Amino acid sequence: MPLFTSSDKALWRLALPMIFSNITVPLLGLVDTAVIGHLDSPVFLGGVAVGATATSFLFMLLLFLRMSTTGLTAQAFGAKNPQALARALIQPLLLALGAGVMIVLFRTPLIELALHIVGGNDAVLVQARRFLEIRWLSAPASLANLVLLGWLLGVQYARAPVILLVVGNILNIALDLWLVMGLHMNVQGAALATLIAEYATLLIGLMMVRKVLHLRGVSLDMLKQAWRGNVRRLLALNRDIMLRSLLLQLCFGAITVSGARLGSDIIAVNAVLMTLLTFTAYALDGFAYAVEAHSGQAYGARDGSKLLDVWRAACRQSGIVALLFSTVYALAGEHIVALLTSLPQIQLLADRYLIWQVVLPLVGVWCYLLDGMFIGATRAAEMRNSMAVAAGGFALTLFALPVLGNHGLWLALTVFLALRGLSLSLIWRRHWREGTWFARS
Repeated sequence: MPLFTSSDKALWRLALPMIFSNITVPLLGLVDTAVIGHLDSPVFLGGVAVGATATSFLFMLLLFLRMSTTGLTAQAFGAKNPQALARALIQPLLLALGAGVMIVLFRTPLIELALHIVGGNDAVLVQARRFLEIRWLSAPASLANLVLLGWLLGVQYARAPVILLVVGNILNIALDLWLVMGLHMNVQGAALATLIAEYATLLIGLMMVRKVLHLRGVSLDMLKQAWRGNVRRLLALNRDIMLRSLLLQLCFGAITVSGARLGSDIIAVNAVLMTLLTFTAYALDGFAYAVEAHSGQAYGARDGSKLLDVWRAACRQSGIVALLFSTVYALAGEHIVALLTSLPQIQLLADRYLIWQVVLPLVGVWCYLLDGMFIGATRAAEMRNSMAVAAGGFALTLFALPVLGNHGLWLALTVFLALRGLSLSLIWRRHWREGTWFARS
């Protein structure tokens, strides 16, 4: 079987731009840290870190807006149904704007709740509050951007998601430097930079969507009627994806909490190693995004042959990339760690756990791809159930911590990713064997 078929090329056309644009996300966090880290007090950096964590948790719970939009749009695109394309845009967009406005209106009690849960140094919490009071004003734009990104990805307009992510993040970085370093606005400057960048990205996204609507034959009358119909299905789909996201967040939160109990050096080591895992995940997610769009298109067209072509191409190409990451970490992991930290004791300790960075790409790649397959088919309930099984396995493995120490924590994460992939694979095989994959999800 050739390693580079027409399906592989189609996959790369969508995956490669998403991989490059995904890389700008950790770059933004790096610049934020560098800019705030050069201020004259560590409380500023602590405040931004707390604020960014609270924002990430809230918006990750609402990531269903992007995922469900991609699935529904890709299916409408595959079915060549312009009315469904209009509905896949307007309904999630109204939901996103409504949720964003609610966050803005109730941001004060939400901020108080978040900071109460976090606790800690009062001076840091003061800075976090200042950051969040501005940052969460961007909620309507941030959530609407998730919908626009998902819709443009669903219609396989590959350039648009790249432009949205790259331009938005570069603008954010430039404003960060100007407002924080130039105008000395401290944490408020960092928050304002993101606020402006999010609304600018929204305007760019709307212009792109307008162009694509015309190309896909979606009329103004269709858009006016698009708020009606299938709302219950959309809400059920988003509910299940949100529950899945919550379980995912809880598991990664448990990694942080459990690591903290193993000592300050382990916290530092895991932070360094998580940087490697995050970078790997962002790269492999580019393939998952491409699979979402292509599998959704095949699902909408009820084209089983195309679906299998997409799956085989995704397995080949992402498998090669995952193997490449594992090889790099096996051969050069120690040198990469040395670039991330200059502390000898952390470097020495990190070397003991590098084996997990070799294993994780090869284990995790399959659950990323299967997530994309199930999102394209909008099978959110099965994704939720799979995540529950994986979370249960993760929790049970944590009981090995007293015996295995930090190795037990990385083992739990490996089990978590493996169970996600295994359970989704079993569900996928059952549907394919019984001929029910194209049944209404």
